[in-house]
Amino acid sequence: MFSGFMFATGIENSIPTVDHGKTRVDEMEKCGHYRHWRTDFDLVQQLGIRVLRYGAPLHKTWLGPERYDWSFADETFEELRRRNIIVIADLCHFGVPDWVGNFQNPDFPELFSVYAKAFAARYPWVQLYTPINEMSICALFSSLYGWWNEQLTTDQGFVAALKHIVKANILAMREILLVRPDALFIQSESSEYYHAENPYAIGPAECRNARRFLSLDLNYGRRVDSQMYEYLLDNGMTREEYHFFLNNNLKHHCVMGNDYYQTNEHYVAAGGTTSAAGEIFGYALITRQYHDRYRLPVMHTETNLNQGARGDEAVRWLRKEWANVLRVRNDGVPIVGFTWYSLTDQVDWDTALRENNGTVNPLGLFDLDRNIRPVGAAYRDLIQGWRAVLPTQSVCLKVPVALPLEYPEGAMIPLDHGRRPYFESSEIATAAPKNTQ
Repeated sequence: MFSGFMFATGIENSIPTVDHGKTRVDEMEKCGHYRHWRTDFDLVQQLGIRVLRYGAPLHKTWLGPERYDWSFADETFEELRRRNIIVIADLCHFGVPDWVGNFQNPDFPELFSVYAKAFAARYPWVQLYTPINEMSICALFSSLYGWWNEQLTTDQGFVAALKHIVKANILAMREILLVRPDALFIQSESSEYYHAENPYAIGPAECRNARRFLSLDLNYGRRVDSQMYEYLLDNGMTREEYHFFLNNNLKHHCVMGNDYYQTNEHYVAAGGTTSAAGEIFGYALITRQYHDRYRLPVMHTETNLNQGARGDEAVRWLRKEWANVLRVRNDGVPIVGFTWYSLTDQVDWDTALRENNGTVNPLGLFDLDRNIRPVGAAYRDLIQGWRAVLPTQSVCLKVPVALPLEYPEGAMIPLDHGRRPYFESSEIATAAPKNTQ
């Protein structure tokens, strides 16, 4: 049993489409992971990292309703199990296979839940999941900003995408729990804040600060505020759909994952336009806002920064983020892990993957030739220095994670492909009190 602080990294499996579906942006392909995956797993272990955010490429694995190609996933996940690396399985990262269409498809939630159950049954030793990564960002970029996938720019499109994405996340959690009842869900979500530029911008800023919570409010069964309730109903969500989220609470299986970058804070102008604010409040203060709202254990699930011209900017950012993690912990918030994302440099992150330029962004612990960057060495030293110290603060705040090799060999779960109804009265949905405050 592993019960220490979870120092983690990730190998990103983003797959949004751009050019109105004509071009697939496959970050694993761009970063060379399909060719170098064994080396990448070596690098994880060289840094002393025990926990990896990782997932199969969804568009190559999920070929149709109950049709799968597990070949690459079998190789990689079996190797991760052999190495006893704890996986946070990242099932859907910013895109869906062509046959699904996009996030406007109302059939996506139930289709995805069947895939999630099939995945869990094939790899039952996996205990930790992020079913759908950054649900709010996925919906915003796909259907309000017009950057990815459906490339819509309407509130109606955003609400449709959001309700389908969050419902898919919830149904996937429920199906995974049927296979692995002790599964835990680390819901990686962007933690945002909007600052009013002047008094005339207070209203627009408050609206955006309410909207930033929508995905997690729905996911955790928390009542939204009156302004957001009217916004959802005015833009296509029905009362019945809203009550589905209130009545399907799996919060008791969840760790709240907070992602924080320098781009997560924004200035809002009187007309509602936004611009980058840089770090003003910082991770610790914003995470307290989210924790005060949801009262869940927290994991810092993503951060990075460009190495910079002098080569030390990423190292200084790592130290600053780690200081924020310690501040959150010392303030009494149960924080269980920290993540530098990703293992290697990323490609076209500077345009949020919406332009297919092939630009390498020096954000990783290693470059794309798999040479360690200064921030990789600094993270390795940080892990070595703090690993033995953090668990001593409180034994009862350790996350009970089973190591992959502790799962009994051959204990595969038979997969029942039959569809099951999603009723409020199901045992899983009612295993804990509703969070309807």
